[in-house]
Amino acid sequence: MPHIIKLYVRWVDRINRVIGRFAMYFVIVMIVGFLYSAFMRMAFNIYFNWMMESAQFLLSAYYLLGGGYSMQLDSHVRMDLLYSRWSPRTRACVDIVTIWLVVAFLVFLLLGGISSTEYALVNDQRNYTAWAPPLAPIKIIMTFGIFMMLLQTLATFFRDLATALGKSIE
Repeated sequence: MPHIIKLYVRWVDRINRVIGRFAMYFVIVMIVGFLYSAFMRMAFNIYFNWMMESAQFLLSAYYLLGGGYSMQLDSHVRMDLLYSRWSPRTRACVDIVTIWLVVAFLVFLLLGGISSTEYALVNDQRNYTAWAPPLAPIKIIMTFGIFMMLLQTLATFFRDLATALGKSIE
């Protein structure tokens, strides 16, 4: 494989690994927030209306920022009645063809994310709740996560192409 492709795959893998490992801690933040909210409600009868909404934002950021890392680790859910029985080279050949469906989906998702983020920034879009947080920050994070997943999908394509050709990407 050309050096530039190897460099691209290493760079995208490294960035998604850092982002994915960082995003893993969002679950801990959500747990601590829910525990604190439950404690304050039970002990002092103080309600936090914003806690559930914050958790939804964190969960969205968690799975979209972790998507590229999950793809890198090949730990996403797939139905593999036949896939697991194939040789690595056959799997790579099938993945080379089918990954373009994922690319097309992510491109449409990215275009929608960019449009939605632009709308949120221009119009100061806020959620329709009592807390009414601005939606632009989470939309920016979500669009960035989709973009990184798209980059990881292309890196996976190059890795599968190298496997199909019997070459190493590393």
